[in-house]
Amino acid sequence: MKKIIPIFLAALLIASCKTEAPKKGEEKSIAEAKDEPTPTINDYLETAVIYEANIRQYSKEGTFNAFTRDIPKLKQLGVKIIWLMPIFPISETKRKATGDKFASDFPEDERSKYLGSYYAVSDFKKINPEFGTIEDFRKLVKVAHHNGIYVILDWVPNHTGWDHTWIKTNPDFYTKNDKGEITDPLNEDGTPVGWADVADLNYDNPELRKQMIADMSYWLTEENVDGFRCDVAGSVPTTFWKEAIPQLRDKKDIFMLAEAWEPELLEDGLFDMGYGWDRHHTMNHIAKGEKKVAAWDENYAKDTARYQKDDILMTFVTNHDENSWNGTVEERMGDATDVFTVLSYAAPGMPLIYSGQEYGLKHRLKFFEKDSIPKTKGKEWHLLQKLADLKQHNKAFNGGKKSAPYHRIGTSNDNILAFSRKKEGDSFTLVANLSKEAQPFTSELNGTYKDAISGEVLTFSGTKEHTLEPWQYYILVK
Repeated sequence: MKKIIPIFLAALLIASCKTEAPKKGEEKSIAEAKDEPTPTINDYLETAVIYEANIRQYSKEGTFNAFTRDIPKLKQLGVKIIWLMPIFPISETKRKATGDKFASDFPEDERSKYLGSYYAVSDFKKINPEFGTIEDFRKLVKVAHHNGIYVILDWVPNHTGWDHTWIKTNPDFYTKNDKGEITDPLNEDGTPVGWADVADLNYDNPELRKQMIADMSYWLTEENVDGFRCDVAGSVPTTFWKEAIPQLRDKKDIFMLAEAWEPELLEDGLFDMGYGWDRHHTMNHIAKGEKKVAAWDENYAKDTARYQKDDILMTFVTNHDENSWNGTVEERMGDATDVFTVLSYAAPGMPLIYSGQEYGLKHRLKFFEKDSIPKTKGKEWHLLQKLADLKQHNKAFNGGKKSAPYHRIGTSNDNILAFSRKKEGDSFTLVANLSKEAQPFTSELNGTYKDAISGEVLTFSGTKEHTLEPWQYYILVK
């Protein structure tokens, strides 16, 4: 980043690392703590875990305040960035319901349970009253900053809900058909994308660009958020991002995440991080037995070729789209869930935790209705906590703009993935069986290691054969 962190902010960051969960009666003092934005610096991002917060479903209350109470718990999982799914009011017109229906398709006494899609925004500068008040939101930001955690907003630049004030005040902001009617988002061939609950924005209009930048700037300067996750960023012209992001960065140091894979969106100081979609899909294919380790190698080689060394990819086993539409981690990965969770931390990049993943969420969260996640700590929580500890204290796990290098290690078995990473005297080696059968193997490894998760001590030599059980893995450290 361009700016140099002042000494007093550095002290704040160090102090934040020592913050414990608030005791009874301390919550008020935390909420009233001096609200300094956590400094966004490259070294800080090296150890970051990002958490996607689904406020509606995170708690039975579905409020900012219920989520805010748990922020110190998320810090225990190494979370340094909270990505809030859209917090804005949702359009009443064409409000989405179950299946392909709208709330208006149901009897009037049933409509209230259909809350619509977060991504059908009716006002970019207001808070969804479903979650609480602007004061509640401000408290969330303060508590996060007090715990050394950034807050980024999920921004929806490609479209708005049909209730948005621009529909009436600025109809030229929108895409129109031959009849002059505002359209929902369309494919290149003119067919609907399938998002009938939103109206498509037209970035050929320079006034739209100015207003969108102004609305984004409001949250940076007035509400002290630390950046944005930009929905379907690749569907918005790159020329807009080249215009907008430098102006936003002039306001303050920010973190920018694109829901996109296109390398050009990460060039020239635009987005800091993109989605590792291909990695994610490859993990799903391997978990289902459709592909082997070679698919991971091919994808990693492709990523190395198309991205720059300081580009960051978000690595994940689930997110809101995957969970609601494609299945839970358990449905998609089954017994392979743990090994691919470990891989999402061990590979270069920034790992994502989606609401409920830390508690072993085993159902698809409803997208347009109220639902909730479990809150009982089990093996998932404890694994994520161990991985967080490694990411915080072993520089070989660095995954930001100065990511630790990745070195593939050869084995005698094409179902075994082995690689090492080293940085500034720290190192680790991941050895993983990416199959549902036990696999014997020999490798290039030599020496005695400890498995960082189980504590088991293992000795390797070029001729000594080891066997990994189905989906078993080691994180080997000296």
